[in-house]
Amino acid sequence: MRLFTKLGLGAVFAAGLSTFAMADEGANGIWIMQDGKVTVRIAPCGPNLCGSIVGLAKPTRNGKPKVDKENPNASLRNRPLMGLTVLSNMEPRSENSWAGKIYNADDGRTYSSYMKLLGDKMKVQGCVGPFCKSIVFVRSN
Repeated sequence: MRLFTKLGLGAVFAAGLSTFAMADEGANGIWIMQDGKVTVRIAPCGPNLCGSIVGLAKPTRNGKPKVDKENPNASLRNRPLMGLTVLSNMEPRSENSWAGKIYNADDGRTYSSYMKLLGDKMKVQGCVGPFCKSIVFVRSN
């Protein structure tokens, strides 16, 4: 659960089309985890939002790019963490709030996720049942 922890779990963001469009514009962009370890780009993916890793404070291990080594699908274990989609299918729930899934590369598991836009900050939660872990991202752009 390290990446889940690193992402704040190692990831929460409007009902109605016009409200979604406004909130979507506010959530789009580059977000840096408060501790600076992970940078994520939030962008539309179909009618929802997704987030992909675009920066890591330590992108290499032993001189090689970090990979998705804990993925349960052996054929995906060599894909780089850079560019990996970690937030997916984030559907609008209320104004500036979304719910979807977060992938944790540290354990290869996918969890329920909630995003909440708070001005130039974004609170992201990953949950297993009623237990959630949160982290705050700060807008980079």
